[in-house]
Amino acid sequence: MRKLMQQAQQMQERMASVQQELAETEFEGSAGGGVVKATVTGGGSIVSVDIDPSVIDPEDPEMLGDLVVAAVNQALGAASGAAEQQMGSVTGGLGDLLG
Repeated sequence: MRKLMQQAQQMQERMASVQQELAETEFEGSAGGGVVKATVTGGGSIVSVDIDPSVIDPEDPEMLGDLVVAAVNQALGAASGAAEQQMGSVTGGLGDLLG
């Protein structure tokens, strides 16, 4: 039982470490062939949005908004995928602990 508790504590510490790493890691997404780029952290904060001036059309502001949303969503998706992968590597041995 003591060994199980130690292993659970180690896993909890590793998960906290991975969460901190992810929160500080930046992920990029782009849209429109790269004319709009967004950078987010694994914690979900938007760090930057870069827009190529050629895509700014005063007659069609909705298109620019759509590109920004697409780029941000792509970056958040990359962050989410990395989080799932890293957390899976931490909790992958959970079955061994319980079984």
